[in-house]
Amino acid sequence: MPTVTVIQPTITEEKSTMIRCAAYCRVSSDSEDQLNSFMAQTRYYGQIFEYSETEKLIDIYADEGVTGTREDKRDEFQRMMRDCRKGKIDRIYTKSISRFARNTRDCLNNVRELKSLGITIFFEKENIDTANMTDEMMITIMGGLAQEESTSLSQNMRWSVQKRMQNGTYKIARPPFGFNIINGELEVNETQAKIVNQIFNWYISGCGLLKIADILNENNIPSNQLQGKWTADVVKYILTNERYIGDAVFQKNYVTETLPYLKLRNYGEKPKYYVTDTNPQIVEKRVFETVQRLLKERHKPYSNDGHMMSGKIICSKCGATYKFKKCGEKYYWTCRTHDIKSDLCENGRILESKIYGAFIVLHNKLWYNYKQILIPLQTALHDLKLRKFNGNSNVMDIHKEIAKLKEQTHVLARLKTKGFLDNAKYLEQTAELNAKVNKLQSELKKITHIDDEDKTLEQIEMLTDYFEKQDVPISEFDESAFENIVKKIVVINQNELEFYVIGGLKFKELI
Repeated sequence: MPTVTVIQPTITEEKSTMIRCAAYCRVSSDSEDQLNSFMAQTRYYGQIFEYSETEKLIDIYADEGVTGTREDKRDEFQRMMRDCRKGKIDRIYTKSISRFARNTRDCLNNVRELKSLGITIFFEKENIDTANMTDEMMITIMGGLAQEESTSLSQNMRWSVQKRMQNGTYKIARPPFGFNIINGELEVNETQAKIVNQIFNWYISGCGLLKIADILNENNIPSNQLQGKWTADVVKYILTNERYIGDAVFQKNYVTETLPYLKLRNYGEKPKYYVTDTNPQIVEKRVFETVQRLLKERHKPYSNDGHMMSGKIICSKCGATYKFKKCGEKYYWTCRTHDIKSDLCENGRILESKIYGAFIVLHNKLWYNYKQILIPLQTALHDLKLRKFNGNSNVMDIHKEIAKLKEQTHVLARLKTKGFLDNAKYLEQTAELNAKVNKLQSELKKITHIDDEDKTLEQIEMLTDYFEKQDVPISEFDESAFENIVKKIVVINQNELEFYVIGGLKFKELI
């Protein structure tokens, strides 16, 4: 008979039954009352496990003063999830579903992930334990209620802010350059106010936005921006800010009403409120109005009369765009930096007729030689694409998997139509399938770069097709050809231009 030897267990029953627990707490604002709530929660969970014989507290994860509607804003929650994935936690305790998650999707996703890791959650207020998965529908309902509660609170806050904007009592949290906030009111910062007035005077005297920014940076004058550097946009913001004449425009930006909340620029989607005499004045109203008029005149784009070269000509020396200028009866394009001060950039103005002439030469060179340049390139791109993916089992496997997932989606749709699948389950399962399809398509894109390559090939084919239809070379500038072919022009120097055409090609031409 075989001999059997019993190997005794090395882990005692007491140790094996100890459950490693974590507590998650969260408060939703920085108010003093909720700070007390935060402290009470952490104290409560610290005490509840002190004398437990079956459970031990591993850690308390507590997010304080952050949004509950955006999971990516909760650092402690994310740390807890990472520890769960590392196998450090067996069970999570939390006060309520609304503390754990403020929208149904995040709640269910996290519960399911934790369940797959063998981790249970106990929601004290609702008396829900995810160890009993029959409670999943209850979690869906409670998660939805929590989301509605969060949305309701957000709407109440919006209403409060809106009313304060309407009656002119709204207070900003961060002061504009030139002001300090003292006891909730804007007061003039005399040192910065002098700089604000100087900016307005410089602009009226003829200095451009970029030039003003350079002067301020050269003199090491910090801006109110986080980067501390002045830019043309920061200067323009000061020149257009009505706060400097004592007025205010409220709701220049607005927050979307659906999750996730996003802050967007108000281009007329929401009402704005212009309020006078909200704060002390720094700039005279006459000066401010003069600057607004000059801004409209100087920064009025030339493209408003349909010019196809506006914004397409770039200086190779300083990176600035060229702007249109008329001198007498001649038309020029000049580097904006050079136009401010010639010492700042050596690339000066170029006659528009010379740019036209360079394009005519380039166009005709391509017309004469497109069979030797474009057709071989087009063929080579086709061959490269075929060689690259022909027999690539990984690409084929991904395509097969995507097809399989889409077929499953069709099956679910048929089951729902015949009444074998309720709407909630259908939406849940199709969402999971769509997420897998999106992930696979993302992987496929990384492997093939198919979008970029197809676009390049398509543009080369467009160029080839265009020149094949041209019977003769052009003798004068053709606006339609320029707009369809040229993406941008880089000015190398006063005698040489570099044309970037569609399909990723570039050609140099002498002026």
